[in-house]
Order: sequence, then C-alpha cells, then structure tokens
Amino acid sequence: MRVTLFDYGAGNLHSLAKALTTAPDVEVRVQEDPLRALDTDVLVLPGVGAFGAAAARLAPGREAMRRALDAGLPCLGICLGMQLLFEGSDEGAGEGLGYFQGRVTRLAARHVPQIGWNDVEEDGALASAKLASVYYAHSYVCRAVEPRDVVGWTTHEGDRFPASVRRGKVLGVQFHPEKSSRVGVRFVQAFLQEVAP
Repeated sequence: MRVTLFDYGAGNLHSLAKALTTAPDVEVRVQEDPLRALDTDVLVLPGVGAFGAAAARLAPGREAMRRALDAGLPCLGICLGMQLLFEGSDEGAGEGLGYFQGRVTRLAARHVPQIGWNDVEEDGALASAKLASVYYAHSYVCRAVEPRDVVGWTTHEGDRFPASVRRGKVLGVQFHPEKSSRVGVRFVQAFLQEVAP
C-alpha cells in the first residue's frame, strides 16, 4: 500500500513516517507537489506548520485534492492537516480543502498553546483503536458546523472542541498519534488497515 505524506515544508516528518511504516506492507513516500501527492492509496496531511504557509503550498492542487477526497481517496489529517480539511483559519490567509464545513479559530484558553497529554471523549473515529489519552500541541482548533462530522471531543480549560472528525475514508485528528506512544501507533495502524485497498 502506497502512503503519501504531503510535505508543506514545515517540519520534520520522520516520526510520522516511522509510525506509518509500522503497518504491514506500507510504502511511505514524501511529496511536495499536491497534484503528484494524489497518486497514492492513502494521503496523509501532517501536523506541523502554520495554516497560511501550508494553504499556499496546497493552493495549486486544492481543487484536485478536494475532488479526490470526494471520490473516495482515503486521507488522514493530523493537527494542522486536520485544520486544512476545513474551509479556512484565523491563523492565516488562504483556503483549506473545505471537505468539512467550519472554520479554525484560536483556542479559547489562558494557556496557549496546549502542549501535552489530554483525553479524547466519545471517540468513534476508529472502533478498533479506542483512545484514552493522546498528545496535543496546538494553538488553533476546528469549529465544525455539522455535529455528525465530529467523532471525538476534548476540552482544554473549558474550551470543548473536536479531537477528531470523520466522513467516509477521510479522518482528521487534532492530536498527534505519532507522538502518542503505542496507542497512537496502533491508531495509525488501525486506520491504514481499515482503508486499505
């Protein structure tokens, strides 16, 4: 199975690639071109960087990528990658993919960014990989318009926001599974196993 990390040029992808390759029969590649990134079995939008810069890198292939997701291309969006699945962000200019309705806003808390372990409530992202506590590192959160898209919640200093969103084979998570120890790696493995062609 070919898994492609779309690289917006904003971080070390090593730990994420390592987590992905723990799944059986997975070949991971990194691609900077958003159109070439679509020649894959599974697309991964990684979780490091700023929305404006990432949206600019995505822009030349945005419409094609949205069409591919609508047509059933499996996709895992992590942190910033989840935010790019939404329409736009207060963090920076540019458009997201608009696969999920809603906007990304600043975390409503005294201590921002949220860095560290936190719970996932009502997790229905993957039935085979129940999550309890996972690792977060973010200042912005997704505000989903459609409640049915939200499959997991979390709360930081009274601000309750989606920990995970899902529709079809497209899954977005605000946390970093690749930094969430064994449970996070199992989560990645379970997703790849579920969407494998």
